[in-house]
Amino acid sequence: MSSWRSTGITMMILLVVVLLVAISVASVITEETTSATTDYNIDEITDEIFNELTSYIQIKDQKGRFSEINGEKRIEKIALLISPMVSQEIDLSQLTIQIDNGDEVRILTYNNSEKIDSKSLFEHGLWDSLNGENYGLISIVDLDDSIVDYNALTENSDNAYLVFKLPSSMTMKKYDKIFVTLFPSSGITRTTILKAPMPMSSVITFE
Repeated sequence: MSSWRSTGITMMILLVVVLLVAISVASVITEETTSATTDYNIDEITDEIFNELTSYIQIKDQKGRFSEINGEKRIEKIALLISPMVSQEIDLSQLTIQIDNGDEVRILTYNNSEKIDSKSLFEHGLWDSLNGENYGLISIVDLDDSIVDYNALTENSDNAYLVFKLPSSMTMKKYDKIFVTLFPSSGITRTTILKAPMPMSSVITFE
């Protein structure tokens, strides 16, 4: 995503936060309640709206790997580099992933988190525990170890590859398309479209 688009999304979400908080505050103030109750409601509503709208997961990179499957080049392994929009705790173990190729829809659930090691991304040992029904996290930048220790993004500097294998019936050949939707336990749902390019190299970057 370009820096212009990233800045635009950030500004748009913050503008929505400001507008909704202003509307909620105005609504609460007009109610016939005591001053103490009004203050409590304002704080509660403000926190709820802010948490909901800022729990936004950015996708900063999208990679796949072609492998020889039944005599054909197909993508089975997919890695999405994610980070939070703002510094806020997002529990990734409660995240669910929906993959949809137009013929089949699958739901993936959390499996495990590990740090990046000396091996290349697609050779990491975490892949061995993935089976087409789950996903894992490979921590890239995590200053407080929140990703591995607590399965959570906490700082906007946190970066991790969200990795999963496609089920055998959904592996991608050239020009195949798949919709990947991230459903956090709270916050904004994020959908990205992955389209397989020509297999000119083993590791590819989805546009």
